[in-house]
Amino acid sequence: MLGRVFAALLDVVLPQPCLGCGVPGTRLCEDCLAGVAAPAPRRPAPCPDGLPVCWSAAPYEGTVRRAVIAYKERGEAVLAAPLADLLAFTLLAALNRARQANEGPLEGIQPVLVVPVPSRRAAVRGRGHDHVSTLADGVVRRLRPYGVSARLWPALRQRRKVTDQAGLSSSDRVANLAGSFSVPEGAARDQGGAARVPSPADRVVIVDDVVTTGATLADAARALRDAGATVPLAVTVAATRRISRNDYGHRQ
Repeated sequence: MLGRVFAALLDVVLPQPCLGCGVPGTRLCEDCLAGVAAPAPRRPAPCPDGLPVCWSAAPYEGTVRRAVIAYKERGEAVLAAPLADLLAFTLLAALNRARQANEGPLEGIQPVLVVPVPSRRAAVRGRGHDHVSTLADGVVRRLRPYGVSARLWPALRQRRKVTDQAGLSSSDRVANLAGSFSVPEGAARDQGGAARVPSPADRVVIVDDVVTTGATLADAARALRDAGATVPLAVTVAATRRISRNDYGHRQ
């Protein structure tokens, strides 16, 4: 908590340079934000079972990677706004693509229930906030002026302790997260506190910061489907590059 307060005070007393161009004044200026935005479907390979269509705003590199780390690990709360901008823009791009193509489970996606992937309890305590929940709330606020019927639905809970994902292989991540999420009865409530059971008309969009193997999003989708939700889409700020043969993979 003190780290977050110090970071906020530092921004006021000594404005930090943009993470993209280095010009003082804002941590991610409008030009750099526009320059990194490249919304597209990016699925990991191999792709875990149950992963919904997965869009990200950009590859996890360069300016975007620095922004995610600064927001997530160093408590630079000022970056929540531009990262939420990226997520909302990406979701709108996904909805527009689905409307134009009239395709699959994304057809007629509204109304949208935006569900953040919850962080581990230890991580929340260490950082002093749940960074993805803050982003998800920002996404909902940005979508409404564009006519998208969106609501925040923080339904997911971690029902067991999981190991830190850093350094785990794809198969180990899937095993580590299998069955880790649930939607308990008390969590299935909307922002107003009313009991909430997803109707067939609802479409759930899962929000997270970075997709790597897709194990987290796949298990989150499994828990939401078990609760009766339709989960056609996941949206993240960034996607790691992986060796694959799909339209996103780049051999490197």
